[in-house]
Formats: sequence, C-alpha cells, structure tokens
Amino acid sequence: MSNAFQTNAAAQVFLDRKPVHADRALSKLEAQIVQLEARVEEALAEPDSNGDRSPAKPEAVEIWGVPFSRLTLGQTLQHVDRLVAAGQPGYFITANLNYNMLTSQHPELRQVNDDAAFIVCDGMPMVWRSRWTDSPLPERVAGSELIYALTKWSAHKGHRIYFLGGAPGVAQAAADKLSARYPGLTVAGVHSPPFRSLDDQEHADLIDQIRSSKPDIVYVAMGQPKGELWIAENYRAIGAPVCVQIGASFDFVAGGVARAPRWIQRAGLEWCYRMAQEPRRLAGRYWQNGKFLLRALWQETPLGGR
Repeated sequence: MSNAFQTNAAAQVFLDRKPVHADRALSKLEAQIVQLEARVEEALAEPDSNGDRSPAKPEAVEIWGVPFSRLTLGQTLQHVDRLVAAGQPGYFITANLNYNMLTSQHPELRQVNDDAAFIVCDGMPMVWRSRWTDSPLPERVAGSELIYALTKWSAHKGHRIYFLGGAPGVAQAAADKLSARYPGLTVAGVHSPPFRSLDDQEHADLIDQIRSSKPDIVYVAMGQPKGELWIAENYRAIGAPVCVQIGASFDFVAGGVARAPRWIQRAGLEWCYRMAQEPRRLAGRYWQNGKFLLRALWQETPLGGR
C-alpha cells in the first residue's frame, strides 16, 4: 500500500468519525455558529472603536504570567483589521490555561508573549481571576469560535487566509467547509507538514510557499507551544500581517472533534467534555493543568507566600 493511499485513508477515517448523537450535536453546533455569526455582523456594522486604526497594543492585565488583552470578540476582529491595514509582519496568541502553564515552564515563551501584537483569553479560569483585579477581562475569546468569526470577517473584508498544520487532509477539509460557508473567502493556500522535523531545505521551501501566496492571515495548527514558538521564529520571514496558532480548531471545523454545549463552555467545563471524548490524549494534560491552577491559586493566598 502506498504512503499516499495510507495518508488519505487515515484522513478519511478521521473525517468520518461521528460522536454519539451526532445529528443532535451538529444541530446545536450550528445554532452556536449562527449566534456567533450574528455577533460578527454586529461588529461589521459598528465603527472601529479606535478611530485612527493604529495597531498599538491594547490594554492588558497579567494573569498567572500571561498578559491578556482586554478585548471582546468584536474588538479582536477590529484589531486584526488594523494589523492587516498596517501591513507589517505580526502575530497574536489565543491562550488557554494550558498555555499559562507552558509559559511558566518555558521561559522563552515570555519573549514570545511580549512580541505578540496581543493575547486573547481562551480560558474561563483566567476570566474569573481577572474579576478580582481593577481590569477584568470582558469575555473569553475561544479559538474554536474565533476561526469561524475571523473567517467570516475576512470573507467580508477580502483578507486572504493560509491554512497550515493539522493532520493530513484536515486543514483542506476545514478550508473547504469554511469556503462553502463563507463564499467570499479567499484561501491563499493549504499545507499539512509531516509529523516530523523538517530539514533545512523543506523548511525553506515551506516558508517560501507561504510567503509567495501573499496571505493576510495565517492559521497555524501545530499544538502548544510548538505553534507559538514556530510563529515567533518565522513570522518575519513569512511576511503576513497576522499569524495565529489556533490549536484544534481545524479539527472542530472539519468535524472530527465535537464542541461542548454552550452551557458547559460558560461553566468553564469544556475541558471535562473534551477529556471524555479523548481520554488517552487529554487526561494527562488536564491533570497537569489542574495542578497548575491549584498551585497558582494557593500562591495568591497569605499562606501560599503572597
């Protein structure tokens, strides 16, 4: 059996997976997306909250070592617009609790965070913690929702998007589904690198391929912190005004992974829903996240030394 056939077969198995009660889950997901798209329409109808459209960093509040920008979903989309208009290479980060933990473990991520145009909060624990400060975060901006919102926004604005990463076939499936949903979307390119380190020539070819497609936005799905570190190392060479690591969002769009119901997301329990779907892959990660969260909260108590 050829490698190409094996790859395509593996991708098809992934894309054909359906959770229990798939039809019901899909109808609920569709309702969530429609609500999200209504918010994007509202943001499109509003004037930019920053009249001079400068891409200056928005106000931020530091929670457990990560400086989160105080942005709503609509303000995030407007800020992306400013970055595209400025035309300089840049990136932003969607950070969840796992990313907070990784930042504490990898000192190099602090520089990555400092160099980012902004960081949106993709985790309810940080939103709740910010409410104890004078600068609370307005809401969670989930990466799995941002991919729909930013793609719809980009289709309206004419921004070109490049899809990079994910399992074989998944990035293309996500690009196809989003193109069908948002007819004005321009896909600059799609590429799923192999799950191994690229040699120097392969890496140079990949960068050249992305750069020559002239994207305004590059979606990167490489996992944490690999995606953020890769972007920080390569965004200048790529030249796109906006690069963003979007985690498992290709999987959500392609249909291989189901999203939690809205009430579970708002309760901050989406991790529990995800772990029930993929216990072998996620149980260890969420165990470590939980320990990090408890330690961070303990350190803020008088007995914890703060």
